[in-house]
Amino acid sequence: MDLRPAATALLEGEARALLTRLNRVRPFALHETMVPAAAPSAAAQSAIERFLMEERSRLRHRVGAYLEWLDGPGGDRDPEWQQHQFSLLRWEFNSVLSHFDVFSEAVTQRSEHDVGVQLAGLDVAAVDALVTPGTPLADPPPIICYLARGPGGAIRRVHTRIPGGGRSPVSLIRIPRERMVGYGIGSSLVHEVGHQAVAQLGLLGSLRPVLYDIERHAGTAAERSAFRYWGLTLSEVLADLFAVGKLGIGGTLGLMAVVSLPRRLVLAPALDDPHPFPYIRVRLSCAMGDALYPHPQWRQLSALWAALYPPHRAPRELRGLTGILERSMPRFVRLLVGHRPPSLSGARLADLMPRSSRTPALLLAHYRHWVRRPELLRTAPPTLVLAVLGQARAASLIAPEEESRLLGELITHWALSNTLEALSAAAVAPQRGAGLHRYVAPPRGATSHDGAAENRQPIPAHPAKRTR
Repeated sequence: MDLRPAATALLEGEARALLTRLNRVRPFALHETMVPAAAPSAAAQSAIERFLMEERSRLRHRVGAYLEWLDGPGGDRDPEWQQHQFSLLRWEFNSVLSHFDVFSEAVTQRSEHDVGVQLAGLDVAAVDALVTPGTPLADPPPIICYLARGPGGAIRRVHTRIPGGGRSPVSLIRIPRERMVGYGIGSSLVHEVGHQAVAQLGLLGSLRPVLYDIERHAGTAAERSAFRYWGLTLSEVLADLFAVGKLGIGGTLGLMAVVSLPRRLVLAPALDDPHPFPYIRVRLSCAMGDALYPHPQWRQLSALWAALYPPHRAPRELRGLTGILERSMPRFVRLLVGHRPPSLSGARLADLMPRSSRTPALLLAHYRHWVRRPELLRTAPPTLVLAVLGQARAASLIAPEEESRLLGELITHWALSNTLEALSAAAVAPQRGAGLHRYVAPPRGATSHDGAAENRQPIPAHPAKRTR
């Protein structure tokens, strides 16, 4: 009995049904109800829509070709081969839906009351944290933030693989919902942005060989073990360095809030965890902060962390590891801040940070000035605001309730201001596509008194030649 006609008819119907379902997948722009201030940047929206539309178009073409094949020479092939070809199409269809779902949660949250606008404000802060003139970070990728449960954040960096194949056209940053809205939000956000910076600067590729070389030529087993551990956790360490460098002590305080867990989870490393275990991670964050912005506050905070989680309470077999890592920490920190990756053209990692505007004394001076003139908060760069509020929190100058209120208002302001600037730019640029791909940077102030005259000059190619 010849089953080819029946198989052809069945699979033709299946392919046409698949095509019908594919056509029901509409662009986000046609069914999301977000207010303009909650929308992702035009660059992010267009990158996502183009990516998904190109995938759907490619699949439609393949389904059409399959139907033509069935109507022609494919009708004479055996049913098994016809089914095999259709199963490949169905697999690709499910990949298209998977990609839609990857972005759906982030985009759909922009329709939530208040939450959508706050996420848009965090987009602005994320871009402000990443942009560094004169480096590969001068032109940031599109960034979209979204909320998720759990205590930790995450990032799907631009151009990394996504489920079902393909590469993400934007950076997706997952923010813990528990961080909304308090001082810890800045630390979580800038840490994840740090991962994007590490990738764009190629820091893992330039630093890991240095650590491997130290490990290979170590004079003692303890030194070898320490630098092997630092090499395994380097990605997260660099993201923490970025957070402390941009936010000062606020980066470390936010980290402490995230990793304040039961003692057994803080004092013991987890197998295959790319993060340093929490006790060492906070101590290292304090050491990096002290290297970038020397001040007694770092040693005080480090001692407080050790009092909250006394290291002698760790299991006996792990106390040795803690001691080894702490003894190697000064050398490791000097190596990090003094590293000169090829991507920075001779500059150090420390020079990547806005050190002239993040000293504890200057941050407190900004805070006291802003208390007298609160309207100036709105003109300062978002990461400077987060750093100032974090320093004020460390100095017990601001109550948690007031800090949360201020942050909520400012995050909303960043979203609204960025939206209005983008609309104004589109209105004065009538050429086709104006405003579609252009990203508008966060608002900047004009005077040194409001803290907005932050050092935004390109990093010097040869820092040793600067006037000291």
